[in-house]
Amino acid sequence: MLRLTDAQLAFVTERHLATLTTLRADGTPHVVPVGFTWDEVAGVTRTTTGPGSVKAANVRRAVEGGRVARAALCQVDGRRWLTLEGEMTVVDDRPEIEDALRRYAERYRPPRPGVERVVLRLAVDRVMASRDLR
Repeated sequence: MLRLTDAQLAFVTERHLATLTTLRADGTPHVVPVGFTWDEVAGVTRTTTGPGSVKAANVRRAVEGGRVARAALCQVDGRRWLTLEGEMTVVDDRPEIEDALRRYAERYRPPRPGVERVVLRLAVDRVMASRDLR
């Protein structure tokens, strides 16, 4: 399983947004700002979103079409940046959604209550980083 360096781990726990890139049906990138959390034990990121969001639809379409849904999260702060790439899946499992919301609240702020959500889980298999985060 992929492990982040100490500097990378510190960076992904700071309060920053990132961009999430998924692919549309025509293959063009769909890039949106998101909050996410890093699960060091599982080696995954989790982003919560509405089940009807474009990013969730992009992932579902790839998976339902028998393809791997590749995605990338990129967090930037000045000259420091970190990109996490891997296979993304849509998870509608209630315990994982609740865990993702708890982690999100710890990193950012409590999420709005009463909003239907799914988790976009990114199994990270590639990391790119600025020189000071290697």
